[in-house]
Amino acid sequence: MNDFNPNRYAVIHEKNPREIVMLRGKGCSWRRCRFCDYHLDSSPEEEANFLLNKEQLQKVTGAYHKLEVINSGSFVDLDEPTLALIEEVCQKQQICQAHFECHWRHRDAIANFRKRFFALGVELKIKTGVETFDPLFRESYLDKGIDTDNPAEIAAYFDEACLLFGIPGQTVESMEKDIQIGLAHFERVCVNIMQENLKPIKPDPKVIAAFTRELYPKYMENCRVDILMENTAFGVGGVVEHAK
Repeated sequence: MNDFNPNRYAVIHEKNPREIVMLRGKGCSWRRCRFCDYHLDSSPEEEANFLLNKEQLQKVTGAYHKLEVINSGSFVDLDEPTLALIEEVCQKQQICQAHFECHWRHRDAIANFRKRFFALGVELKIKTGVETFDPLFRESYLDKGIDTDNPAEIAAYFDEACLLFGIPGQTVESMEKDIQIGLAHFERVCVNIMQENLKPIKPDPKVIAAFTRELYPKYMENCRVDILMENTAFGVGGVVEHAK
């Protein structure tokens, strides 16, 4: 994706205020999800990745003393110089809480990663893409790669869950059930509305309309629920249109 030049730094002022950086790593190692092509924002060139990441991390000011790091994969996909620089930035800018993302398959790396930052006085919040708590739909249709049907087991490793709505086959009832399960087990839930990309699963306008009509008004003010009507709504990845 040499022609991909997104915005990679932003400040989120509402709900859980924080700075956010979209860094680049070697890319998600799962790469089998039938709805996601985010791994294309990656490079095997560690030095090039570090230089790109350094430019974005230098923009962090510590405005809210919280930083979210996303990288179209898991924190394990970031090069060590980038991770060391994140630690340095957290100390310099007095970041007390940092958010990272991680796929279920890397869950055993989380404990030591938490310890690494805890030693610097930084609390970590780890987010994972569950997409839905319906395991049959998630694994047979989405091919997400989560080999448990127990939300509590997922929550034993992760603090926050991402859900994906607007997929063919979803209903208002199934989407609300996912939100309620997420809120029961996780500190925060991030609802992402499906965006068309290069993968075979496409968004269903009728499902998106049903969510917008029935569920968006119900949860838009919930301080524990982020709703991204498009995937750039946090201010990174492109032009912001509707951030809530």
